Amino acid sequence: MSSLLKIKRLTRIPQLVFPSVRAYSDEVHKEIIDKFVKNAPVVVFMKGNPEAPKCGFSNAVVQILRMHEVAYESHDVLADESMRQGIKEYSNWPTVPQVFIKGEFVGGCDIMLQMHQDGELINVLQKAGIQSALLTKAMDEEEKK
Repeated sequence: MSSLLKIKRLTRIPQLVFPSVRAYSDEVHKEIIDKFVKNAPVVVFMKGNPEAPKCGFSNAVVQILRMHEVAYESHDVLADESMRQGIKEYSNWPTVPQVFIKGEFVGGCDIMLQMHQDGELINVLQKAGIQSALLTKAMDEEEKK
C-alpha cells in the first residue's frame, strides 16, 4: 500500500510544476505573436493557409483580402494548439480568423465582411498606408469618364 501512495504523490508533482512552465510558455507565445503582428503590415491568424483555408470564415477573410489585392502574412493556428489559444488571449477575441493591420487588431470574419461591404476597409487600409485595388479600380474608372 505504501508503494501506491508513492505513485499518487509522484503523479501530483508534475501538476504542481506545470503552471509555472505554462506561464513561461504563454509569455513566450505572447512575444512570438507580438512579433508576427508587428513585423508585417497585414497579418491573418487563420485555420489553414490562403491556398487551402480549413474553415469557411478563414476562406471569407482570404477572399476579401484577395478582392482588395492586399499582401498579408498568414499563420495557421491549426498547426500549433498553443498558437490557437495564444492568439485568442493576445487579442481578447474568442474566434479565428483574426486580422491585424499595422499591429492593431481589426476583427474576425464578420467584422471584415461588414467593413468590406460598407467601404470602411478601404479607409482602414489607406490609414495604414496600404492601397486597396478596389479603390484603384474605382479611381481608374472615374478617370475614364
